[in-house]
Amino acid sequence: MQPEFWLERWREGRIGFHRDAVMPLLVQYWPALAAPAGSRVFVPLAGKSLDMIWLAAQGHPVLGAELSPLAVGQFFEENGLHPQVTDTPAGRLHAAEGIELMLGDVFDLDDATLASCEAVYDRAALIALPPDLRARYADEVHGRLPIGCLGLLITLEYPQPEKEGPPFSMDEAEVRRLFADRWDIALLERRDILPHEPGFRAEGVTALHTAIYRLRKHS
Repeated sequence: MQPEFWLERWREGRIGFHRDAVMPLLVQYWPALAAPAGSRVFVPLAGKSLDMIWLAAQGHPVLGAELSPLAVGQFFEENGLHPQVTDTPAGRLHAAEGIELMLGDVFDLDDATLASCEAVYDRAALIALPPDLRARYADEVHGRLPIGCLGLLITLEYPQPEKEGPPFSMDEAEVRRLFADRWDIALLERRDILPHEPGFRAEGVTALHTAIYRLRKHS
């Protein structure tokens, strides 16, 4: 899956993955991380998510990474923010009101930038990636976050043959295969959400669950 796939989705407005409200699971489960006040939170493949606004309101500096210039522009415009823009080796950094949004490829973020993030919130990044990119993402992005980093990971589980992703299905076994060597993993909840997802039902999906994990990096 090439970057152009996502750039085209934003150009055509096919962004069904975007939520017009803060993710309720974030509000419910973020306290389970006990992330210290002031800890910097990394939000990969951030889009124009309002979750970044919520995290900043909790006193967390936020660093998002997003490939689409349309998504970055819409995020600041729709939230009435006027960012300062700085060119960096990793991309063009937009910053306003405690939120930094890097316009560029998440794989281009440098070690020092990721090492400064004490928490990570991954709602729609990992499940947006096809299988051949997930191991690279876990190694090169999550893998460069610092020891002690806390994470909230939200995934989807459904019979993959019933639907062509993204979002892709990811079961607990795969989460543990990707992360268990460096992260402590706790499944906080698995919830049946098929009754609330008419789009999935329309595509013939017969079972759909969301799973919420708490992560802590140990090595």
